[in-house]
Amino acid sequence: MTEGLTHSNPAQNAGKGALVVLFLVTMIDMIGFGIVIPFLTYLVEDITPDNQIANIGLWVGLLMTSYSAAQFLFSPLWGALSDRIGRRPILMVGLVGNTVFFTMFGLANTLVIAFAARFLAGVFNGNLAVARAYIGDVSTTQELATRMGLIGAAFGLGFTFGPFIGGELSDPATRWDFFQDTVFETHPYLLPCAVASLLSLFSLAVAYRSLPESLPVERRNQSEPQPWMTNMAQMMKNSVSMLRSQKVSLIIWVSMLFTFGFTIMHAVFILYTEMDPANGGLAFSEADNGRIFAMIGISGIFTQAILIGPLTRRFGSRRLLPFSSALAGLGLVLVPYTQAENAWVQILLVAFLIAVGNGIFQPSSSTFLTRVAKANGYELGVVMGAQESLGAFARILGPLTGGLVWTLTVSKAWPFDYHTAFHLCGLVMLIASIMAFRLPSLDENDSYSSSAEE
Repeated sequence: MTEGLTHSNPAQNAGKGALVVLFLVTMIDMIGFGIVIPFLTYLVEDITPDNQIANIGLWVGLLMTSYSAAQFLFSPLWGALSDRIGRRPILMVGLVGNTVFFTMFGLANTLVIAFAARFLAGVFNGNLAVARAYIGDVSTTQELATRMGLIGAAFGLGFTFGPFIGGELSDPATRWDFFQDTVFETHPYLLPCAVASLLSLFSLAVAYRSLPESLPVERRNQSEPQPWMTNMAQMMKNSVSMLRSQKVSLIIWVSMLFTFGFTIMHAVFILYTEMDPANGGLAFSEADNGRIFAMIGISGIFTQAILIGPLTRRFGSRRLLPFSSALAGLGLVLVPYTQAENAWVQILLVAFLIAVGNGIFQPSSSTFLTRVAKANGYELGVVMGAQESLGAFARILGPLTGGLVWTLTVSKAWPFDYHTAFHLCGLVMLIASIMAFRLPSLDENDSYSSSAEE
């Protein structure tokens, strides 16, 4: 006897069609996010007062941190709210925020406006944690790695097309006569931001029409809504609780360290590539950087769409985590040793190492954490929300640390010069890799086992 969708298996309800829509929504969302990467450093340079140019690395780090600070404060709230009202509406709220605040960022002519735009975009974007919870809702244990890899491939596509579009559309008035004497000349980075907003609006329409809810009513948290401050306190409590839990704390710590090391690079990569070759840099433009990040995205797509499934079946998620951390760390350490005369060959090689390491780590860590959470009866929205909040905390410290280290060392002598921030990335990744070796194994029933993971 059929009693309707609310009493059916949610994995059957959502089906592959819903995953295709979620893939599209996630990809477009990440295209919008990735669009800002190639020009963010240049935009900050344009709007930073002359007397603060020496601190440009710090300002870049702070601007990147503003987005992550908002996510740190609000992602667990969105995750918990998705446990109560469903995943679908939260995903759409994030798309609305992207639509509005990307355009605001493109119009920024002061650091204050740029900070506000990025912070508010972070407040309204809880898509990462909720998208992972959605996959957890509709997937069996056997499907988790492949489906997390599918979403990872959507992220990879976003980071392929997004930075490429952002780089190619930056400062259009100097490249195409059509944009001269328009708002796009006075705001040279508005065009890519407007494209990001339009893509998010399209994604919102697709989600509204075609994305079903993954969390049946009877599985939702039915507690009464709490005041904002109470929710904030609960968010902090959930995050601290996850860090203290013997079941999930170690994998969350490993993920935090990986994210910290990876995002140190976010603040300093373009500061390095745009630097004059006489000082050790590569003199790259916005378009050059966009193409580099596009190649990183392509490598990530290949890894997460093609490699992650067979690798997980062969080695298991737990065994892949220390290897992927070490691989990404090696690539990060090698970045500033690129020589200008062989810049493209060398930078693409180290970018490939970084992309493959990250492409293996992200779905593997999500898969491992989801399996542990399900095995121990945790609400996925709370666990993923806490992970994303703590990951956002790492993304706060990462760019801020990178920008500060860059500002303090860029003009010094080796080894404590512009190489230093990248050396720090490698050290943090090494620690994450060592800690990942201590993760417990899981057997085929998702319970802790002393044997190797299947």
